[in-house]
Amino acid sequence: MSDYEMVIGLEVHVELATETKIFCGCSTRFGGAVNSHTCPVCTGMPGSLPVLNKKVLEYAVAVGLATNCDITRFSKFDRKNYFYPDNPQNYQISQLYLPICRNGYVEIDTADGGTKQIRIHEIHMEEDAGKLIHDDWNNTSLVDFNRSGVPLIEIVSEPDMRSAEEVIAYLDKLRLIIQYLGASDCKLNEGSMRADVNLSIRKKGETTFGTRTETKNLNSFKAIARAIEHEKNRQIDLIESGEAVIQETRRWNDDKEISYAMRSKEDAQDYRYFPEPDLVPIVISEEWLAEIKKAQPELRSEKLERYEEEYKIPRYDAEILTASKKMADVFEATCALCNKPKKVSNWLMVETLRLQKEKGLEQDEIPFSPENLAKLINLVEAGTINSTVAKEVFEEIFAKDIDPEAYVEEKGLKSENDADALKEILAKAIEANPKAVEDYRGGKEKALGAIVGQVMKETKGKANPGMVNQMLKEML
Repeated sequence: MSDYEMVIGLEVHVELATETKIFCGCSTRFGGAVNSHTCPVCTGMPGSLPVLNKKVLEYAVAVGLATNCDITRFSKFDRKNYFYPDNPQNYQISQLYLPICRNGYVEIDTADGGTKQIRIHEIHMEEDAGKLIHDDWNNTSLVDFNRSGVPLIEIVSEPDMRSAEEVIAYLDKLRLIIQYLGASDCKLNEGSMRADVNLSIRKKGETTFGTRTETKNLNSFKAIARAIEHEKNRQIDLIESGEAVIQETRRWNDDKEISYAMRSKEDAQDYRYFPEPDLVPIVISEEWLAEIKKAQPELRSEKLERYEEEYKIPRYDAEILTASKKMADVFEATCALCNKPKKVSNWLMVETLRLQKEKGLEQDEIPFSPENLAKLINLVEAGTINSTVAKEVFEEIFAKDIDPEAYVEEKGLKSENDADALKEILAKAIEANPKAVEDYRGGKEKALGAIVGQVMKETKGKANPGMVNQMLKEML
């Protein structure tokens, strides 16, 4: 199998973060009651006419600029004709002949420490279809048109990827670019980012492409990686046994880790495309394009450089903090309040990620405010609470976004900084641990741990560890 290489291209569908649909005023909100976000336009009623949502165009152009595409100054919509129950008009409004963006690329990091450009053939705008709900009990299928007309961009790559690792790196780069632009939340589990994998194999050194298949129903990076490996092995087995690979669309079942054929893979002519007669052409002025360019936010690659320079934090920290726009926003806002970037970085990278993992949250799901994290850090730095208590308080901040100052006061968690009271507790601890005292005086620094532990227990964890250690050494 090592004699073969994969040739992979992706079609990535991204739902845009507009409040209303692409051609009507219906809500795009996820999770509404079935068929509650619908109107005559998005359900394909005769006589209804579409009107383009300008925000969709703005997002598409912004993504194109961020992925180094040429922006088409004069573009049009086309009708893609096909018949399926979740497609209410029996056609989809898309762009074939004059897509809004063309000839771009993104740069990914490769496993050998280098970089590689993945070319983007085009980005076009289109409307999403509805959703079929299959009722196995009654052997029926019902349709929900809430998703029908939700705005999409489809990002079509060139066949430049050669491994599952490169595919995931490309998708992750796209996801972060689009999230930083605010164009989509790119949640694969909710379908707001979906990838179809076009894959063929060939002998290493060959330049002609093999017969490709398209694999659909991929809603996580792990599922994508598994589906790629499965399809690679399936095609190699076919060729090795003298059979032909059939050009077709396949459905991936991630639970069973198998794929099965859905239909033969169509070409453009099968859809009988023709220009959309109900929508006027899109003409983009240089002035409007300049406005979008000016409004482009700082992307992750730029943040990485700035974090090292401005906040003086290690590259490793910067990479973790910027892997989610939400995390980066919380980091910057907290730093602005307390001006302790390394402390902020530590709380986000250690305790926040730990609790997110425990509770099954994504990295961009941060339930607390920068104000309360900044207050907690200031309490620790001032010696008002020690690090053990701070972790307890942070769990409350994470769970309920409580005000740490009020919580510490209410629960009586302030550090014991009374030297006279501590001296008395220390004296008892020293008397109760003669062996530890003897070991410490014999040169064993770690022997102090037993005495410190007893003091912390006696003070219910509220003693100032720094003060305890300093006083203990002085007393011994």
